[in-house]
Amino acid sequence: MEQQQEARRNAVPQHVVDSAVIPRATDEAQDAEFRVSPRIEDWIGVIVMVLLVGITFANVVVRYFTDESFAWTEEFSVFLMIVLALVAGSAAVARDRNIRIEFFFERGSAARQRRLAILSALAVAVMFIALAVLGARITWDEYTFGETSPGIGVPSWWYSIWLPVLSAGIALRALALMVRNVRALKALHQESRSATERAQ
Repeated sequence: MEQQQEARRNAVPQHVVDSAVIPRATDEAQDAEFRVSPRIEDWIGVIVMVLLVGITFANVVVRYFTDESFAWTEEFSVFLMIVLALVAGSAAVARDRNIRIEFFFERGSAARQRRLAILSALAVAVMFIALAVLGARITWDEYTFGETSPGIGVPSWWYSIWLPVLSAGIALRALALMVRNVRALKALHQESRSATERAQ
């Protein structure tokens, strides 16, 4: 009985994802450890989902009773889905829940895993910085040439400006993740040096 209780105390923290119990990643930061909590992205995602559901429901009801639909709903829904994808991506990067090939990541020492995590975070940051720059150019072109949306005729840059803004946010989250992994790698090196000195 005591051995079982001891084993439970020493067990790796776990969380439930899609009805499966998965060990919590050792490099997964808790929300309290962030200067800017990723709960901000969570709440933005909730608000966007509520708007999407409300718009879709209203459109279905209007179409059912009048055989017509709101002209703006499809355009606005597509915009909200893009925002939702980018906000969710930002939360995933902040919490280090990116998709990765665990077969390669889990092989080797803890230091090697940290190096791979640093490389991964840097690659994510570079990609989203490039996306932010290209998105800013598109937004500027739409603003300069006065393009309007096809559905309701509002300026197109009202929609496209969120691509560079949210991409820059994801890039910042990725750089913060990289810094956390660099610190963890330094701590591992210091521990190994201390262990070597004690052994001598």
